[in-house]
Amino acid sequence: MSGRTIQLVVVGAMLAGTLIVQTTIAETTIAETTIVQNTIAQTTIAQTTIAPTQSAQTHKEYRFNVGPHAGVSVNNPYGSISVKPSTGNFVVINAVLSSDKVEVDNSLVGNRVEIQSHLLPGGEAQSGRVDYEILVPVDASITLHSSTGPLRAERLHGDITLEGAAATVEIRDMTGGHVHVKTLNGAVTLTNVQDGHVEIDSLSGDVTLNGVTGPLVQVISTSGGINYTGDFGDRGEYRLTSHSGDIEATVPDSTSADVSARSVRGEVHDDIPLQPKAHTWFVIKEGSAFWGTMGRAAVSSTVVLRSFSGKIHLRKRTSK
Repeated sequence: MSGRTIQLVVVGAMLAGTLIVQTTIAETTIAETTIVQNTIAQTTIAQTTIAPTQSAQTHKEYRFNVGPHAGVSVNNPYGSISVKPSTGNFVVINAVLSSDKVEVDNSLVGNRVEIQSHLLPGGEAQSGRVDYEILVPVDASITLHSSTGPLRAERLHGDITLEGAAATVEIRDMTGGHVHVKTLNGAVTLTNVQDGHVEIDSLSGDVTLNGVTGPLVQVISTSGGINYTGDFGDRGEYRLTSHSGDIEATVPDSTSADVSARSVRGEVHDDIPLQPKAHTWFVIKEGSAFWGTMGRAAVSSTVVLRSFSGKIHLRKRTSK
């Protein structure tokens, strides 16, 4: 091989190497550019998707000056309603609207505030949802309606009416006033409700009463369970009835009550010694019915536990 031939081979190899390096750099650049562009495109798409969700919700607030014993009515097909006491004679409505497919109608008629969630064309359960947080005077009477709920009220002294389909209901720390609850299958929980008339009507939702006393406490359920924990107060009337749901009452030693329990097809048990009644209007059969008095008869409340096929159990509360 001549010297010129060797030089040409070397030069050719160098040029080829240069071309290979350049080609590799070019391909890497193109690949990196493509990856960056794809990443930017994906980020832009993600931001575009999130932005409408964030901007869809809107917050509105309404304030009303009212007199003593004002009324507040809220009708909200989809969404929660929570009511707490305000510090004066005013009502504050805080509403979070899920979309522009729903609006809030509000008015003050005399001494009554009326709030209505109004679905616009195209509105449905999700886009038509409104969540309310409401402050009312402590002596106000309130009426709340919601299909989905939940419904909550606390620390009020006025009458309250809560109605829903699947809405769960929670009421706590109430004194005085009448409490009316109607649900289809939503669970109902009352805690520390004192000295009021309590009436609960539920189709299949479970009802739990903790520390609930008053002149009248009545629960009627078709298939839901009823659980009462407390002392039945003094000289009140307590009627707990479920067609096929179980009923359980847990009471302390200090309870004074005249208790009758009966289930046509279910079992009936009591863990507390009762002084039997001398005269009863139904046959007392062990395991299916009992009637007796516990505590001081002079101040005892009347307690009636009834079921057609559910179990009934009167328990003694144990100290912890």
